[in-house]
Amino acid sequence: MKNSSLLLSSLFFMLIIVSCGTSKSKKHTPDISAFNATKPTVQKISDSVFISGPNSLLKNKQGLWELYVEGDPLEIGLTTGALTDSLLEKQQHIFFSKITDFVPSKFQQKLLRQFLKWYNRKLYLNVPNEYQTEIYGVSQYTSSEFDNIAPQFQRSLYLHAAHDIGHALQDLALVGCSSFAVWNERSEDGSLILGRNFDFYVNDAFAENKIIAFIKPEQGFPFMMVTWPGMIGAVSGMNFEGLTVTINASKSKIPLSAKTPISILTREILQHAKTIDEAVAIAKKRKVFVSESIMVGSANDNKAVLIEVSPDKMDVYDVPNSDQLICSNHFQGEAFKNDKRNLEQIANSHSEYRYERMQELLSENPKVNPQIASEILRNKEGLQNMALGYGNEKALNQLLAHHGIIFKPKEKLVWVSANPFQLGEFVCYDLNSVFGENRNETKSFQKENLNIAKDPFLETAAFQNFKKFKIEDHKLDAILEKKENVFPEFLQNYQALNPNYWVVYYKTGLYFYQKKEFLQAKQNFEKALTHEITTVPQKEEIEKYLKKVKRKLK
Repeated sequence: MKNSSLLLSSLFFMLIIVSCGTSKSKKHTPDISAFNATKPTVQKISDSVFISGPNSLLKNKQGLWELYVEGDPLEIGLTTGALTDSLLEKQQHIFFSKITDFVPSKFQQKLLRQFLKWYNRKLYLNVPNEYQTEIYGVSQYTSSEFDNIAPQFQRSLYLHAAHDIGHALQDLALVGCSSFAVWNERSEDGSLILGRNFDFYVNDAFAENKIIAFIKPEQGFPFMMVTWPGMIGAVSGMNFEGLTVTINASKSKIPLSAKTPISILTREILQHAKTIDEAVAIAKKRKVFVSESIMVGSANDNKAVLIEVSPDKMDVYDVPNSDQLICSNHFQGEAFKNDKRNLEQIANSHSEYRYERMQELLSENPKVNPQIASEILRNKEGLQNMALGYGNEKALNQLLAHHGIIFKPKEKLVWVSANPFQLGEFVCYDLNSVFGENRNETKSFQKENLNIAKDPFLETAAFQNFKKFKIEDHKLDAILEKKENVFPEFLQNYQALNPNYWVVYYKTGLYFYQKKEFLQAKQNFEKALTHEITTVPQKEEIEKYLKKVKRKLK
């Protein structure tokens, strides 16, 4: 995250002005008196299979964890925590070490903790008790190592707002999620098909332990969702009625307090809605604190819509006279048509570019099936198949996705990508059999005959070079930060690993600019501008550097 010192300084002054109102939230715990508080017993069958009564956790051969849990909210939370406790500990280490990397100063860490307590002071008032209870159950299995940040329950609750808080403060989570839906004439058999990439990136380790959670609650519909240890909110999921939810961030203003996290709202929709109208009714009940597009697909309606929400208003975008719906990271409905932030997002970000690329690819595939949907999600090229360089956020496949997912709601089928990114095998699950009577806790739920093969790109030299590029890119970032020297061969190799990516020339230009080798800097900045640059502000920054070096060369 950029400008962390400036951000934390701003938070400090905010805290001086508003330093009260947090005591209730710090002491709050949900009312669990109506639920079964018995702690579950877990039987370890092997290093990759764990059972607790009818509940189970299994790691399949593709490396995905499959979790099955049923019961009341507390039972679901406690059992999830008990089955995933070792994964929970690892995931918290990964997440909080990332925060430490971002804010290395002990003083600033303390300041950030105080800010989070103040910012989240009303969070518990905006999360339904059933989800607070589930979070409470999971939190009983979290490590006490991080109690300096907040107590177990509060810390777990805060983590469900982390996406929203980062998004609100500095667009931290405003990454390039892309999604689409087709139905009727646009799908191969006329039934609804949806595909999406969830491009939420903390680091590579964060996505290692993906969980495909199958949950059978006492109240509401059984459902599946893709998640990670400790997360009960929904970012991608489908219920037993064939209703799907996925979320795409949009441009937000900074609110003064946390309200309902988007993932909790979508979890409520997933668990309690069977039609688009019911999903909209639930969305209307909740106050959110960031702007987000929620794509809702429905087998019962055989179509999809976007519920566009912001702290101030809500709209439902029902695509007119079309059998397809596309969503990137800007709003499309009438309510936000003239919204200043939304217009800036369209003009300056990579959202519109990815939207147009999805249009282009869908027009090339007039009848979509799950295989074609996977190819669209895995596409790495730009408009008219332009080479963007690997990792460019203008691509649908930015090579950083937490997961790709495809839904066929009428048949209750879902495909989830295995690592890495959305390149691994798309593993198929049938909710009819998962929630059926003949479930086997010690075998994977997948329908192997319906799996979609891994991307052939994984076997190419280009992918091996991309992995090396990521390592060298981190090295160059450290070199630039410390103003160190490198041999010319390092920079030549760095650029050769990802030659179509503008970043390799921009960062090399920065290196030479620091060294006052202005002719070399000029050549690299000029070369960067010949490639497809991700956003307008990034292009403008390079142009400013180019003007500076040209003045210095006179």
